[in-house]
Amino acid sequence: QVQLVESGGGLVQSGGSLRLSCAASGRTFSDYIMAWFRQAPGKEREFVEAINRNGGITYYADSVKGRFTISRDNAKNTVYLQMNSLKPEDTGVYYCAATKGPYSDSESMYNYWGQGTQVTVSS
Repeated sequence: QVQLVESGGGLVQSGGSLRLSCAASGRTFSDYIMAWFRQAPGKEREFVEAINRNGGITYYADSVKGRFTISRDNAKNTVYLQMNSLKPEDTGVYYCAATKGPYSDSESMYNYWGQGTQVTVSS
């Protein structure tokens, strides 16, 4: 089992920044591909970004290209999502997820999920 706990969400104005963190425990963190998903009110959960086991390769949705950056610190068992130039359409609950692989942007491929952290971007 892998336990994931997100933090760092909040209310921010359009154009602002937030940094989300996801702390993992329970298994060897570096064995897992990590990802962030988000779910806006009334919409399905969608892929945001993912990062491979050693942090050398990242994957991202077109909607966040150039604005969001995923990173990880395997020594701290933590994955981050730096969000810049936030827009109201970025509002939603952000979830951290883990999979042993292969990489996928489909939530069905991820075995472990955090409880989510709310991000609200005001216009």
